[in-house]
Amino acid sequence: MNSPRKSLVTAMATSALVILPLSTPRLTRTVDRSGVTAAQSYTSQQKEFWLSEEEITYVRPGLNITVNSITIGADRKPVVDLSFTDDFGQPLDRNGAITPGVISVSQILAWYDAGVRYYTSYTTRTQTSPITGNSAVQAAADSGGTWNDVDLGHSIYTFKTALPEGFDQTKTTTLGIYSTRNLTDIVGKNYYANVEHDFRPDGGEIAALDVWDKTNNAACNTCHNPLSAHGGSRQDVKLCVLCHQPQTTDPDTGNTVDFKVMVHKIHRGENLPSVEAGTPYVIIGNSQSVHDFSDVVFPQDIRNCQTCHGTAGENSPTQTNVWFTFPSRAACQSCHDDVDFATGVNHPAGAYADDSQCASCHQPQGGAEWDASIMGAHTVPYKSTQLLGLQAEIVSVTNAAPGQTPTMQFRITKKDGTAIPPSFFTTSSGGSDLNLLMGGPTADYAINPFRERGDHSTFNGDTATYTFTNPIPADATGTWAFSIEARHATPLDPHPADATSFTEGALNPVSYANVSGGDPEPRRMVVELGNCNACHGHLALHGGQRLNTEECVICHNPNASDVARRPADQGAPESIDFKRMIHRIHTGEELTQDFTIYGFNGSVNNFNDVRFPGDRRDCATCHTNDSQQVAENADPRWLATVTQRDWYSPQHHNAAACLGCHDSQAAAAHAFVMTAPFGEACATCHGPDADFAVDKVHAR
Repeated sequence: MNSPRKSLVTAMATSALVILPLSTPRLTRTVDRSGVTAAQSYTSQQKEFWLSEEEITYVRPGLNITVNSITIGADRKPVVDLSFTDDFGQPLDRNGAITPGVISVSQILAWYDAGVRYYTSYTTRTQTSPITGNSAVQAAADSGGTWNDVDLGHSIYTFKTALPEGFDQTKTTTLGIYSTRNLTDIVGKNYYANVEHDFRPDGGEIAALDVWDKTNNAACNTCHNPLSAHGGSRQDVKLCVLCHQPQTTDPDTGNTVDFKVMVHKIHRGENLPSVEAGTPYVIIGNSQSVHDFSDVVFPQDIRNCQTCHGTAGENSPTQTNVWFTFPSRAACQSCHDDVDFATGVNHPAGAYADDSQCASCHQPQGGAEWDASIMGAHTVPYKSTQLLGLQAEIVSVTNAAPGQTPTMQFRITKKDGTAIPPSFFTTSSGGSDLNLLMGGPTADYAINPFRERGDHSTFNGDTATYTFTNPIPADATGTWAFSIEARHATPLDPHPADATSFTEGALNPVSYANVSGGDPEPRRMVVELGNCNACHGHLALHGGQRLNTEECVICHNPNASDVARRPADQGAPESIDFKRMIHRIHTGEELTQDFTIYGFNGSVNNFNDVRFPGDRRDCATCHTNDSQQVAENADPRWLATVTQRDWYSPQHHNAAACLGCHDSQAAAAHAFVMTAPFGEACATCHGPDADFAVDKVHAR
């Protein structure tokens, strides 16, 4: 297949355009088109950024659709007046003859019932299962209507579907549009546009509660980046619910695809009671495509309903309270699918034939955590008010010099500021849930850090003091890091059904000291913890005691592996270097090699079935400070990563990061031939301004 640029140049040539030399791209660009100036900023993560001005002029990037009007005449066939424009506000030819890229347009029309809070579509199709022979009427786009192209970028569509006689003209009606502008052969991508246009056929004003707004794209795209279904053309959650409502079922499996049911089931995935009992959760879609969600693992606590529904405030849906104010059998049974409301099995209140009594027991907020109230029942353990609210602080580190044993002063407090004595963390088995550690140097951590129990530290009623027994190595240089790991298992009363206590960890503080003298050099910030928690909610690893990526890298360094825990008959140890490990974990099911790490207590952690919900090309999902770039002048202190289970070892800094995702033999061979014992030449081709810059090859 031709490269996007080659295909683009060919297309320009066949269009008899003058091809000028490609210009150097810029971080942002302001483009003037036919007297209309559009301040369109393309970032380096977008394919458009890497096009020249001449290519931009030809391609006319983007697809935007405006609904000018919709009318319903005596024949009850909706007539929709539409405009199509590019990113610069200039008109696009729907047929792709005058401007490149044919634009396909599909339209749905549905009415909203605010009383039951779901849509019913006027536009439908009948789907017959070749498996069961059953047929189902499903919500769908209108088919067979007529187009009238009035002018460039201006078209009128008349539905084939006629609305029913006597349809309720006072109901909020939504026109949903999903559209694709096909430019795959030119720029290597399609442009998509979704529109949801609310109106009342009688022209009346729409009340706020008569508009569907239970969740929004921002919530979905926190993880999905972007939400994209059915080939990529459906990207707005409000568009989804026009079809995904009680009207539509899958005739192959008998499963409803009602949004509130389907989405809950998908996200609970392998933890659905039905899946755990052996029944997979499957939807069969277009062209008999099979979608098995039985191995989906939601990356945070499923009880964290606000992750999707949002909280009151800016950018949140206006109906953010719907999840706890309108209980229904369908919504609740979607996650708790071992409950049978018809028979009362697993429902303490017994059998119920409708939703009329749900709210009598399941009130929005009760008086205790994990009671029958909706918010109470969905209390996330790490948010429980019963927890201590552990906070750790390093007050000072002294005597941090080569050959010396550093002294750390620190405080552990409760949420009310009360100091906790170190002895509080001595476990009943004689162990310690308070550990202090040091490692270095921060240029690239090189050793398994010194970790010492801190529960025997001296305590003056406010501040604890501990002197390490291990000295800083006599040959140490640069900056060393010091951190605290503190956790406590708090009994919960009341408690959720699946646990009687919760192990709470303090966010690991990290303090730095230059053992060579002078100002300390903190560890470079590569990832942002907030980015991790956008999906994970509350990243808490190794028994809940490690919550800060700034501490994670002290252990997960280029020399680290699972050698201490991997059985001898399981081959060479696996690297646990952070940059390589995290890339491999998040690549998951797209890996070509096995990736299994042996952990504490003999745990076997295989990540080959991980489904990353976003687009891994968007490095900024996790990275901060533009740290995904291949440095043109690599720090000579950066260490090569020991990778005994990979195609070759060791792997220099950039290669180890890139081969974390690109784990094939071909990719490894490429990195190997561009590497010398004393360094690597990656930046020559993959540096920020090079022909194959990281952002350029990952651009979307």
